[in-house]
Amino acid sequence: MLKRSLVKLSAALALSALGFASQAVDITGAGASFPFPIYAKWAAEYKAASGKAVNYQSIGSGGGVQQITAKTVDFGASDDPMSGEQLDKIGLMQFPAVIGGTVAVVNLEGVKPGQLKLTGPVLADIYLGKIKIWNDPAIQTLNADIKLPAAQIIVVHRSDGSGTTFGWTNYLSKVSADWKAKVGEGKAVKWPTGQGGKGNEGVAAYVKQLKNSIGYVEFAYAKQNSLAWTQLTNQEGKAVQPEQKTFAAAAANAKWDSVPGMGVVLTDQPGADSWPVTSATFILMHKDQAKPANGKAAVAFFDWAFTNGATSATALDYVPLPKAVTDQIRANWKANLTAGGKPLLN
Repeated sequence: MLKRSLVKLSAALALSALGFASQAVDITGAGASFPFPIYAKWAAEYKAASGKAVNYQSIGSGGGVQQITAKTVDFGASDDPMSGEQLDKIGLMQFPAVIGGTVAVVNLEGVKPGQLKLTGPVLADIYLGKIKIWNDPAIQTLNADIKLPAAQIIVVHRSDGSGTTFGWTNYLSKVSADWKAKVGEGKAVKWPTGQGGKGNEGVAAYVKQLKNSIGYVEFAYAKQNSLAWTQLTNQEGKAVQPEQKTFAAAAANAKWDSVPGMGVVLTDQPGADSWPVTSATFILMHKDQAKPANGKAAVAFFDWAFTNGATSATALDYVPLPKAVTDQIRANWKANLTAGGKPLLN
């Protein structure tokens, strides 16, 4: 009881310091499924600490952009950062919330999590439909210690507009000229082969159900669904496992102030320990808040998460943002968020 009271007091003091303590409204957000596990965890912990509710709907990055553009939610979420021109056109501000990794997951009999090795070019050829059988020499050569089946590869991709897909296709475009020329990158692309699942949840469910399948999901979904993720060879030619250490390595040299809206893309980063398909996930809010109380409440939630949510993020294999980055985000809130033309925050 004493510990719970101290947690609540700590939360109240943190919010009061930024002028949020009087805000007692519940808030809504929608968008990317990539960060849903940590947003759900943060929302539950924030509710326990403050009594305030955050309702986040995992509908995909495309849906999140649509919802915030239409002003039907207090914040949108996307793993595909918007450009400065796009942000200005709609009147939005953007900031990163947490960092994670997208992984290839497979359903192959006898193959354990982290056992199978793949490269970016091989992944591109699988998703192009050029590599069709699991024991194709291109895969078998990388995995001499695994007896791969002479079975058709069932390719699974996202069916909805997805920031996870943006990161995946952005990476494939960097490592495969053929992929870049024929498919390219984006939240939604014309897939050469395979079947689609909605959300990270849908892709994970399909791969779990379909023998000899391959898909891509945020790492937390692989672990939660007991799926076999693969190693992936990075820019330095080293096969690495997806884990917080390799996600953090990919983000280590991110220059957050180098692009508008802090929209840094973290795929295919240099470094021997870097995970190749690392991504930040971003929050979108209107610069001028039509409902000031809701705007303050949304900022209060993320301010609390940056201060108190690192342990939970780490437990789910996300990478919390460094303090220097969250300090920059707080400064951006004060500089950019208004209500009726006046500063939203004290």
